Amino acid sequence: MIVGLTGGIATGKSESAKYLQELGAYCIDADLISTELTKKGLPAFNDLVKKFGENILLLDGSLDRKKLGDIIFSNKQAKLKVEKILHAYIISRINKIVLAEKDKHSLIIINAPLLFEVGLDRICDKIVVVWAPYKIEANRLAIRDTLNMREVKRRIQSQMPIEKKMELADFVIDNSGTKQKLKNNIISLYKLLTYNLK
Repeated sequence: MIVGLTGGIATGKSESAKYLQELGAYCIDADLISTELTKKGLPAFNDLVKKFGENILLLDGSLDRKKLGDIIFSNKQAKLKVEKILHAYIISRINKIVLAEKDKHSLIIINAPLLFEVGLDRICDKIVVVWAPYKIEANRLAIRDTLNMREVKRRIQSQMPIEKKMELADFVIDNSGTKQKLKNNIISLYKLLTYNLK
């Protein structure tokens, strides 16, 4: 079974994926793949530099992810350009991994913030959305990425509304409480997902 895991920014997707992996699921992390694909000298990296110039690079010539993030979240056109470059590479890599791993694992999790936006939901049997109320999400994001509330709002608003994601989900995980509560919710979810799997 292939399960898409998504949610709002800083709602606890990665934490949820970590717990699912501990329980035995095979997890694919779209953000990690994006980081790997944009290493110095690789095609996606070269395409980004061609499009945005060397001002998105650090002194050692590698990608300045914070600078690129600032550009994406402050300029809608730039965001679309970055997505156009990266998404094809990311989707292709995820499809290859799924193909290589699907016979070895009964449960594959695709952890992808933009699951719906890039159409990865189409290859999933079930969709799980991790949710937290806006205030909690905003505070977590501000602390995690050292952002002010204006930047936080801009980042949250740049994604598909969480309510829309929840409507499209098969399961919604509430992550408004403690890590232990999230872990308990994930254990219950894992039992539901694997109930009929051999």
